[in-house]
Amino acid sequence: MGVAVTGRQFHNQPEKSHLHGFLVDLWDEVRRETGGGLAITVHAQNAGIPGSDPAALKMLVAGEVEFIVLMGGLLGDVVPAAGIQGLPFAFTSHAQVHAADAGPLGEYLRREMLAAGIRGFGGGLMENGFRHIVMREKPIRGVEDLDGVRMRVPDSPLFIDTFTALGATPVIANISELYSSLASGRVDGQENPLAVCEVNRLYEVTRYVSLTSHMWSGFNLIGNLAFVQRLPGSTVSIVERAVAKHVARQCAYTDGFNRDLERGLAERGMIFNTADVGGFRRALSAEFYRRSKERFGRTAWTLLEDAVGRLG
Repeated sequence: MGVAVTGRQFHNQPEKSHLHGFLVDLWDEVRRETGGGLAITVHAQNAGIPGSDPAALKMLVAGEVEFIVLMGGLLGDVVPAAGIQGLPFAFTSHAQVHAADAGPLGEYLRREMLAAGIRGFGGGLMENGFRHIVMREKPIRGVEDLDGVRMRVPDSPLFIDTFTALGATPVIANISELYSSLASGRVDGQENPLAVCEVNRLYEVTRYVSLTSHMWSGFNLIGNLAFVQRLPGSTVSIVERAVAKHVARQCAYTDGFNRDLERGLAERGMIFNTADVGGFRRALSAEFYRRSKERFGRTAWTLLEDAVGRLG
């Protein structure tokens, strides 16, 4: 490649997390395989930029950062169909999620990304896990227990709509504000995979974990399209192979990490219960799913139902 091409990879988790080391390994391999021709540095917690994930997405589209990882709900700000990855109770297993991403649904979402100036990668959907409700002062056993609860949610219409429909009061806070929002009592609870509770030390400011698996959550590894298009085809092939390899490693690790954390977080003093998920499902009416279908578009909805069965 001649002179080395450099860039940055942002992600929103701490260095000691289920993301950072795998991204470092990925880009280390790319640097070796390109003979130093492409050198991407990895920056935890989005390099501390104000505005966290939404700001990182704007930087990516503008070409101010070359690669980020982002969940579909937030990517939906510029690629509306991508939010369908987090549709409540759409997926029943991690395998089903990744099969859908490898099939027509994932291919369609990556085409939609291209139209927004974003380059997605086949096999580039990193694992976060199924989301559960975690509270400061009380367990959530049924949907009625959410009435009036100030629930931290990311800045995503799907999350706001979901928790409003469930009776909670959504409070928007970026991941960088999550710990302080719980510690100060600005919010009563939050909802995330167990891995996020562990690596962000949320066990210090919460006590109750209600297992709901209400949404699947992951991270799309995406690049600035113009940047990727400037790379030689051979370099892009190296990146694609490294993404597939190291994302698969990250997914396998995170699946096990989340399973083990039911025991690990209990040992830290957190109290677990299994919620009445049927009640949560019933609270999300046909009208909720109609709004969701309009939000994501008929094509994405049809491809999702082809992968998981009829919804709503």
